[in-house]
Amino acid sequence: MKRLTREIPQFALYGDNTPIDNAEFVHIETIEARSRLYDWHIGPHTHRGLFQVLFLMSGQVNAQVDSMVWNCDGPTVITIHPSVVHAFDFSKDAQGWVLTLDQNVVLSVDLFAPLFVRPQALRLHENPTLQERVSALLQQLMLEVAGPRYGRALMLEWLARSVLLLLVRLETERRLADQSGRLEFELFSRFRALIEEHFREQWLVGRYADELRVTAPRLNRLCMKLAGKSAFEMTQDRLMLEACRNLTYVPASIATISYELGFQDPAYFSRLFRKRMGVTPKEFRERAHNATEQAA
Repeated sequence: MKRLTREIPQFALYGDNTPIDNAEFVHIETIEARSRLYDWHIGPHTHRGLFQVLFLMSGQVNAQVDSMVWNCDGPTVITIHPSVVHAFDFSKDAQGWVLTLDQNVVLSVDLFAPLFVRPQALRLHENPTLQERVSALLQQLMLEVAGPRYGRALMLEWLARSVLLLLVRLETERRLADQSGRLEFELFSRFRALIEEHFREQWLVGRYADELRVTAPRLNRLCMKLAGKSAFEMTQDRLMLEACRNLTYVPASIATISYELGFQDPAYFSRLFRKRMGVTPKEFRERAHNATEQAA
C-alpha cells in the first residue's frame, strides 16, 4: 500500500473534481468501471459531504481506512464516512459496486448513523439471503442510473435507503451476537424461526422450550435480554401480526380468519385482538380498507 501524501485529495467521485450540486445525490457504479482506469489502485482520498459504501462481492481488496489496513475477500461491505481518508488496491478479478450518497440522504434518517460512526467491514459470507437481497437492490439502482425516468431521483433515494436499512439489520444482529454470545443469539434465532413455523398452532412456551432443549425460564430470560419481551409476548405478537395482515388483505369472514389462526372460539379471538390492538377486528378491517381507498 502506498504511503499517504501530505495533501489528501478530495473528490466527488474518485478522479473527478466536478462539484455535486444535487442535495439528494445518489450514484452507483461497478468497482471495475473506475478501478480499471487506475490499474486497480485507488489512491488515498476523501469525499467532502459524501458517504460511500463499497460492496465487494467477489475478489479481494487491500483497504487502507484511516490508520487501519484491511485485507478483505468478497462478499464484504465497507462503510466510509466523508471525513475518512481511504485507499483501495483491488485484485483484477474484483467485482461489486460502489454506492455514493449525499449526506442529506444518509443523515436524514437517524437509524443509519451506526453504519458510519466508524469505518466498518461487514462480512456477508454467513448471510446468503441478505446478500441476495442487497445485490438485487444494487442491480435495481444500476438500472435507475442508466437513464432519465419519471421519478428517478425518488426511486434512487428509496432503493439506496433500502440497502442501508438491510446493512443496519446486519450490523445490529452482529452487535447483538457479540453482546449476548454467539450461542445465545443462535438459540434466539432458532426460537424466532420456530414461531414462524408454528404460530398458527399456538404452541405454548413450554413446547417451544422442549423443542429447543432448554427450560422455559431460560427461554424467557433470553427473550427479555434480546427483545425486551417474554417468549409468550413474542408468540402473541406474531399471531396478531398475521391477524392484522389477514384482516387487511384476505376477503374472508372474521370467524374464518380466527379458525385459520388456531382459535376455537371467534369471540375469544375478537376479545384478545381488542385487548392487544385496542380495536375490534371489525374496526381494524374498516380502518384498513378506508386507508387503502384514500391512498388509491
